[in-house]
Amino acid sequence: MLSRDWRNYSFVTEFILLGFSRNPRTNWVLFFLFFFLYVCTVLGNGLIVTLIRVDARLHTPMYFFLSVLSLLDLSYATTTVPQMLVHLVSKNKTISYTGCVVQMYVFLTLGITETWIFAAMAYDRYVAICSPLHYGVKMSQALCTLLVVSSALCGLICALIYTVFAMNLPYCGPNEINHFLCEIPAVLKLACADTSLNDQVDFILGFILLLIPLALILASYVRIFMAIMRIRSTQGRVKAFSTCASHITVVTMFCIPCMVMYMRPGSEASPEDDKKLALFYNVISAFLNPVIYSLRNKDVKRAFLKLIGMSEDTQ
Repeated sequence: MLSRDWRNYSFVTEFILLGFSRNPRTNWVLFFLFFFLYVCTVLGNGLIVTLIRVDARLHTPMYFFLSVLSLLDLSYATTTVPQMLVHLVSKNKTISYTGCVVQMYVFLTLGITETWIFAAMAYDRYVAICSPLHYGVKMSQALCTLLVVSSALCGLICALIYTVFAMNLPYCGPNEINHFLCEIPAVLKLACADTSLNDQVDFILGFILLLIPLALILASYVRIFMAIMRIRSTQGRVKAFSTCASHITVVTMFCIPCMVMYMRPGSEASPEDDKKLALFYNVISAFLNPVIYSLRNKDVKRAFLKLIGMSEDTQ
C-alpha cells in the first residue's frame, strides 16, 4: 500500500535493468547470440519489405499486410535489442526515467498494433478463400490502408493508457528492474503503491487488445476451413491450407505469450518467466517471421531471385 507520507520521499530518476545474468562470460555468450538474432531479424524483415516494394507481382493486399508486419517486427526488436546488447557487455545498465517511459510506450504501441494487423491479415485470407471473385473489390487499397491506420491508432491510444496508469504511480526506490527492458509487469513491482487497479486495467485492456483480435482471427479461420473442406481436389485443399498455416503459426507464437504476460495478476509473475516470454514475442518471433513467411512462399522466392539477377530457369 502507498504510504500517506509518500510525497516526502525522493523519487527515482533512473532505473537499473538487471538483464539476464551477473556472470560476464554468460553475458558475452548471450551478447553474440542476440547480436546474431538481431542482425538476421534486420536483414530478413528488411529483405521482405524491399522485395514487396520492388516486385509488382507482390503488390497485393496479402503482401501489403506482410510488409507492414515486417516493419513492425523490425521496429519492435530495435526498441529493445540494441540497448540489451549494450547492457550485456557494459557495467552501466541504467536507463533514465524518461527513457524507460519512452521505451515502454513505443514497445506497447508496436505490440498492440501488430496484434490488430494479425486480425486484418486473417480477414484478408478469409476474403481471398471464401470470396475469391470479389477479392479485388472487397480488399481495396483504401480498406487496407484504413485497417493499418486504425490498428496504429488503437496501438497509440491504448499504449498511452497503459503507460500513464503505470508511470503515474510513485517510484521511491529501489530502482532495479529485474528485466532486460522497461516492461509494465516488471516496472510495477517497484511502485511504492497499491497496484491492484493497474492489474485490473491490464486485464481489461488485455481482453480488448488480445482476446478480441484472436476471436476475429478464429472466426475468420472457422469460415476458411469450412470453405476449404468444400474444395474437391486434394491439391486445392493443400494450397489453401498452406496460405493460412504461416499466419496461424506466427499468431500463436506472438499472442499466447502476450496473453500470459499481460492477463495474469502481477503477484503471480515470475521475473525469469517474464524474461523468457518477452524474449519469445519480442526477439524470437521477429527473427522467425521472415523465415516462416518466405520458406514455402514461391512468390517471395521468385522475387528474391529476380532481385539478385537470377531466374528459376537458371537453377
